[in-house]
Amino acid sequence: MSKYVKDLVTKDLSQRLSGVEDALLVNVVGLDANKTVQLRKRLREKQMNLMVVKNNLARRACEGTPLAAAFDGAAGTLAMLWGGEDVISLAKEVIDIQRSGEFQPFEPRGGVMDGEHLSAQMVKDISKWPNREGQLSLLLGQILSPGAQISSQLLAPGGALASQVEKKAEGAEEENAEEAEEEANPAAGE
Repeated sequence: MSKYVKDLVTKDLSQRLSGVEDALLVNVVGLDANKTVQLRKRLREKQMNLMVVKNNLARRACEGTPLAAAFDGAAGTLAMLWGGEDVISLAKEVIDIQRSGEFQPFEPRGGVMDGEHLSAQMVKDISKWPNREGQLSLLLGQILSPGAQISSQLLAPGGALASQVEKKAEGAEEENAEEAEEEANPAAGE
């Protein structure tokens, strides 16, 4: 490939990857054409992008960006994977695809998250974290928990008092009913 063509490809790659801060590198070497199409379709349904790229060209395109760390120690032909809700969802999907065995020899090779290089093992570990939706639900629970505790502590004494008043009222009603019955039927009381 001539220098001019390499520069054009590098420019195109850098434009396609502009704004991308987190990405994963995966191995797709050995997938036949039909499996590759199925894999890309599955990823597209989740707003994830897959691009097979030559490492040297990708390194040049990512120089000076947060994605540059992804290619530290990368060797062989790899595919870049980015998009989705967040990098955790991306990692979960990569691990799900690998576990399914449907797209053998698909496997994670590393990546970058927040400008930090990720190894393949780190991608597997990240896939176990809660994604954005899970994190928001945990945060919401932590925010609402103190309010719920205060509410229950404020309402508990009032509930206990209301219960005691209700029992006392039931007892008074029974006494009144017995007295009314005795007055109506004086011979029954003797």
